[in-house]
Amino acid sequence: MKLSLIVTIPVLLLVAGRADAVEGNAARGQRVFNACVACHALEPSKNMTGPSLADLWGRHAGTLPGFDRYSSALRSSGVVWDDATLDAWIAGPETLIPDNAMTFRGIKDAQARADLLAFLKEATRPGGAQRFAQQPRGMMGAAQVPNLKKLDDEDRVQSIRYCRDSYKVTTADGKVHDYWERNLRFKTDSSSDGPAKGAPAIVGSGMMGDRASVIFATPEEISGFINHAC
Repeated sequence: MKLSLIVTIPVLLLVAGRADAVEGNAARGQRVFNACVACHALEPSKNMTGPSLADLWGRHAGTLPGFDRYSSALRSSGVVWDDATLDAWIAGPETLIPDNAMTFRGIKDAQARADLLAFLKEATRPGGAQRFAQQPRGMMGAAQVPNLKKLDDEDRVQSIRYCRDSYKVTTADGKVHDYWERNLRFKTDSSSDGPAKGAPAIVGSGMMGDRASVIFATPEEISGFINHAC
């Protein structure tokens, strides 16, 4: 009896969390998915930084054959992907499965999650990837660009040190992040959503945390911000 309670309570919590779930829109969800395409493919057997999402519903987490980069936490979680578990995962991977290797922070907006799930439910079925790929490119839309003037300390670059083939990026929260030189890109954004001068932003672009872009307000800032030292 005790074991039964232990197994069912997390499921009940997930179901309760979706009791007032909003209806998803697959077309909008396809645009949300633009933020995922750098790491996840919809086609079967096409693994990238993350595993293929084909036939995702009903799969046990961490079990896709041919993908070898799952964290031990994910492999041993016992989670089966369905509407409730995927909604919880997209909302906050670390909350659903602590100590997993997914660096994606999650989508807090319930409507955006519902839209993404509606799209994925269609696109991950057999033949789904081909159907969506045949749609006009204009329907894909563009991923929402964050306002880089409103940054948390973990997203604001304090200093950059270059040593041999590596960059060490220190953020305002005091943490140091190491990147192979080919995995760190330097960009500029002079728009109203771009970073404030002297406060470049770091934006992750790889689900495994191995790639990122540092975005500056102007090109002139780039070289002055990098300190060559080992």
